[in-house]
Amino acid sequence: MEIPQNDFERLVFFEHARKTAEVAYAADPLDADNLTRWGGALLELSQFQNGVDTVKYVEDAVSKLEEALEINPRKHDALWCLGNAHTSRAFYTPEHDAAKVYFAKATQCFQKAVEEDPENVMYIKSLDLSAKAPELHLELQSQIASQQVSQGTSSASSAKATKSKKKKNSDLKYDILGWVILAVGIVAWVGMAKSHAPPTPPPR
Repeated sequence: MEIPQNDFERLVFFEHARKTAEVAYAADPLDADNLTRWGGALLELSQFQNGVDTVKYVEDAVSKLEEALEINPRKHDALWCLGNAHTSRAFYTPEHDAAKVYFAKATQCFQKAVEEDPENVMYIKSLDLSAKAPELHLELQSQIASQQVSQGTSSASSAKATKSKKKKNSDLKYDILGWVILAVGIVAWVGMAKSHAPPTPPPR
């Protein structure tokens, strides 16, 4: 099972995963693995939403992952996914003090995941990155604020040029954030999905 590169294909892939997990949940609400996959799919799908819908998907992901951890508190992949969800929620929160609360929750989740699986490189990397996340959040919010100021004070023609330049910088920053928060998540999610996938037929 491979994650498609195309955005639309990825959207379809994770939407299918979400629906599959929802059906499985109806049959067995105490399956922590399924709840973790469901939360992971919702977190990935949050990237394709806008505004309040983005936050709702992240919050739904948090809910499913916390439910998985109620069943199995030591489930390290659920802890790690929950850390990613809290990190995402923080970056969608403009107020820095409020964001820091989510970052702190994320760090706790990553720390617990590392304690449960000390050799997991992804968990260790996520824990390291979480220490830098608040600073990155400040930088991002500062960039957004300066972009809004420059747009408000510039003339129409110069504002267009400034907006174009700022948009490139902002896009780059969001690309970085997306990689930090979720790209590694895809790897973990595929790993979980593979363990439940039918065996691949031998080559002819």
